[in-house]
Amino acid sequence: MDDRGYANPEALVSVEELSAILGSPDLAVIDITKYLPNEDKDGLAEYRRAHIPGARYLDIDAVADRSTPLPHMLPPPAEFAAAMEGLGIANATRVVFYDQKGMSSAARGWWMMRAFGHDRAAVLDGGLPAWVAAGHATEAGEPPPAAASVYAPAFRPWLVKDIRDVLGNVAEPHAVLVDARPAARFRGEAPEPRPGMRGGRIPGSTNLPHLNLLRADATFRTAAELRALLKEAGVDGSRPAIASCGSGVTACAIAFAAHLVGLPDIAVYDGSWTEWGGRDDTPVVTG
Repeated sequence: MDDRGYANPEALVSVEELSAILGSPDLAVIDITKYLPNEDKDGLAEYRRAHIPGARYLDIDAVADRSTPLPHMLPPPAEFAAAMEGLGIANATRVVFYDQKGMSSAARGWWMMRAFGHDRAAVLDGGLPAWVAAGHATEAGEPPPAAASVYAPAFRPWLVKDIRDVLGNVAEPHAVLVDARPAARFRGEAPEPRPGMRGGRIPGSTNLPHLNLLRADATFRTAAELRALLKEAGVDGSRPAIASCGSGVTACAIAFAAHLVGLPDIAVYDGSWTEWGGRDDTPVVTG
């Protein structure tokens, strides 16, 4: 445990720590920004305008399961391995994910790596805004070709839940289901960013908006604060937990926060509300 109170502090890298190791041969820095459909921005285009020197871009819509119309679902292991090799990542590589918004999609990268057995993954605290605010340089354009690498995934199926798992949990609750969407969307009072979605929540779920885990500068709150927020949402380690959100991205921030403070692994419902709210045969609660 470090002086911030985190049980797994290596998972959260400060801009000062990243600056000190930038350029190390065993380090990969990855911009994994994903904007919502209603944000009218393109992560790759923004990356090309300005990114941390040496960083590469991972498009979660491209590195995804193409057998489903659902967005950015976890890809098959072989496709994930090919994507990692394309980024120059090997099994021994330390990978630091960041996003352009501060902390929205970076934890998705950490969770993807964890799901495929890679524990040397971390999130940049505060993301690109914190990097720029600290006075560190950015660069534009495309990176040079990645060095050759070999990546062998070791899939951890218990970290991923599908609609059958969640339907089963609704019928016979055994796990806490925590929703990372904003409160108004959780209650069905605000529209979903994707058209065609019903409003509301999965029956029995609790709400922990991912932004509540963060300070105003998008850095993570202290361990004590995170533990209190997680406990209030029903996540205290006494029961299994499943995180969901709009499309399986910000749910990973809840899984990350739990890891940061030393709680048991939280699984992620990968289809999340895009799948659940996009169907007419799943139960929904509002209000």
